[in-house]
Amino acid sequence: MFKKFSQSDISGQSILKSSVQRSIRANLLAQLKIDAITLEQIWPKKESLVLVKCREHISIYAVNGEPLFFQHFDGPLYPTLSLTHKYPSILPPVKVDRGAIRFLLAGANMMCPGFTSQGGSLPPKDSALPAETPVAIFAEGKEHAAAVGLTKLGTEEMKAVNKGVGVEVITYLGDDLWGMQKISK
Repeated sequence: MFKKFSQSDISGQSILKSSVQRSIRANLLAQLKIDAITLEQIWPKKESLVLVKCREHISIYAVNGEPLFFQHFDGPLYPTLSLTHKYPSILPPVKVDRGAIRFLLAGANMMCPGFTSQGGSLPPKDSALPAETPVAIFAEGKEHAAAVGLTKLGTEEMKAVNKGVGVEVITYLGDDLWGMQKISK
């Protein structure tokens, strides 16, 4: 999604009305694994949220020029990778083995065997994730998330099938959204 992305892909910026900001705040609390106090640290109520419209119907939400969340069309809100590094528990974690790291850093979708082999991990059965769930993708032996993705299969289904795409990578370490630490006006 952000493989070839630059400031020139931004088509406009606007400060959102307070009613829209309240709705986004409620969506974030419902969708992500955060409480109101953590959301207040990420995005203080006194700070206004800026909608940055980009090509291909991508919306980036920024506070003080720092991108915090993004979405494609009216899909789920994803935290940026830099926000995931500051707040690692914001998304449920999945981990790929060492063999998948080079593909992950190139932006490839993650296949099921990368999660089910030695070194990879998926949540246990009692906290299994359904399909179409945003996740933080960690790499074996690394401390921080290397990507943010969307599960294409439920985690139990990934373990059973063990082939095909398990997680679609949305943004990854080194893509152009990662490189854009501030959005200029």
